[in-house]
Amino acid sequence: MKKDRLDGAGTGALIGVTLLLAINQVVIIEVNAGLQPVFFAGLRSALAVVFVGLWLRWRGRPPRLRREHLAPGLAMGAVFAGEFLCLFLALDLTALGRASVIFYTMPLWLALMAHFGLPGERITPLRAAGLLLAFAGAAIAILIRQPGSGGSLAGDLLALAAALGWAGTAFLAKASRLRDAGAEMQLFWMVLVSGPLLLLAAPLFGPLIRELTVYHIWGLLFQSSIVVAGGFALWLWLLSVYPSATVASFSFLTPIFAIALGSLIYGEPVTVPLLVAAGLVAAGIVLINRRA
Repeated sequence: MKKDRLDGAGTGALIGVTLLLAINQVVIIEVNAGLQPVFFAGLRSALAVVFVGLWLRWRGRPPRLRREHLAPGLAMGAVFAGEFLCLFLALDLTALGRASVIFYTMPLWLALMAHFGLPGERITPLRAAGLLLAFAGAAIAILIRQPGSGGSLAGDLLALAAALGWAGTAFLAKASRLRDAGAEMQLFWMVLVSGPLLLLAAPLFGPLIRELTVYHIWGLLFQSSIVVAGGFALWLWLLSVYPSATVASFSFLTPIFAIALGSLIYGEPVTVPLLVAAGLVAAGIVLINRRA
């Protein structure tokens, strides 16, 4: 049943799913120690095809690959592959908190793409203020690097490229023929196409296996099932029940959680520039997703 405002159950579910997405980034870092990042991303998508397919069957809508969806499906899958190639490499090279803050500037880039490519998605003065805040936050996160803060500029730029890829998949979901297929079928196309592409690209990035243990295999299974099929499905359900702008605005919690987890687990310093960057990005996300 569609609701016009957020209730207690919805708030709890949103906090839970944003925390899960932050934990997901910790899992990526952990599994990267056992599997080369691009190979890991490819295996995750390949396994997710099974889990998402089972989810669709359980929902009574088994996946159907239609001819008219082939071109946009291939395009979305390719962009999705590029997004996670960059994100998994970024989390191998830079600090968790900073990578998450940069990655979650996605609404900024989607709003710019939608302004020029989607009818009815013009940038209003309120959204323009949000764009400026999010852009300032990304600039601070990338350019102001204090000694001992960890990570690398290459990793930060890869996180930015991943944010652009995420925005690209969201844009194609709205602008292509796949918009009529539903979000779950879009996700099926993305994992179906990205798996083979990432696995083919993986040998270009070094040895496929690092120091693999059962712990890393469990992390891979967690990514493929709980995060992709479970977490993404819950997010889609929340979007279908509660106002989409309200749900989208809650995404600002994920980089906040990621900063806390990075500090608690990896001892990453919580610097003033990082907190300022996170605050600006969070405020920008909220304004971008608000409607006049």
